[in-house]
Amino acid sequence: MRTVNFTAFRNDASEMMTAVEQGESLLVIRHGRPIAEISPATVQSPSWKRPALRLSTKGAGLAAAILEEREHETVP
Repeated sequence: MRTVNFTAFRNDASEMMTAVEQGESLLVIRHGRPIAEISPATVQSPSWKRPALRLSTKGAGLAAAILEEREHETVP
């Protein structure tokens, strides 16, 4: 991780962001104290683009169980 002061970061932000894009991490300091840590973003696809979780059970399906119960139901 490279340490840079705030003034240098402000003056060379474009070059430093290019370094971050290439995998380098930066620690920005001001008055001798760390104020920001800049690292490459982790790429994750949004949850709506990932495959859905598939649930399955053994035996008859839910729809079949509901229909069977309706057939055996007594109407008052």
